[in-house]
Amino acid sequence: MTQDLQHYWGPNKRIAAVRKPEDLRAALSIEWPVVFLLIGDLFTADQYVSEAKRAGKKVFLHVDFIAGLGGDPIVIKYIAERVKPTGIISTKSHFVKHAKKNGLLAIQRLFIIDTSALDQGIHNIRQSEPDAIEIMPGLLSRVITELRDSIPTPVIAGGLIKTQAEIETALQAGAAAVSMGDRRLWS
Repeated sequence: MTQDLQHYWGPNKRIAAVRKPEDLRAALSIEWPVVFLLIGDLFTADQYVSEAKRAGKKVFLHVDFIAGLGGDPIVIKYIAERVKPTGIISTKSHFVKHAKKNGLLAIQRLFIIDTSALDQGIHNIRQSEPDAIEIMPGLLSRVITELRDSIPTPVIAGGLIKTQAEIETALQAGAAAVSMGDRRLWS
């Protein structure tokens, strides 16, 4: 059963996506309750997650970007037991399934490059049953609306977001939240 993550984003519906270690402190200083960590390796991921949790954040670790972990599903058990984020982000359906089995929330990231990718993404979502999906690029308001109308899973818009107007467009199209890595949009 997909857990309702809508309350996590807060009324602002914005998520800081941390892509560089030097941006972590800035992300932790803003009032947004959720942080996406797209940084780290086998030795630093737990430190970053702990720091974010101490700042009162819900932390989603993008496991595809953590150097040294590999693609074996045992990685998710390690993340759940040792690193202890709120949840994970992954493009891999099997990671999403294993995250949920290990008590983590799971966000599946989809790259929508054409109609086939959209159709395959919908199929994968129905199979893996993530708690939310993040679509890339997040500038596809028609696709946000189509996904929102096609599946019950909350849609997060992310990628290539550069202005407040783009954030508002994604939210008006039905995105549950918008993630962005551009620090200028965090204030």
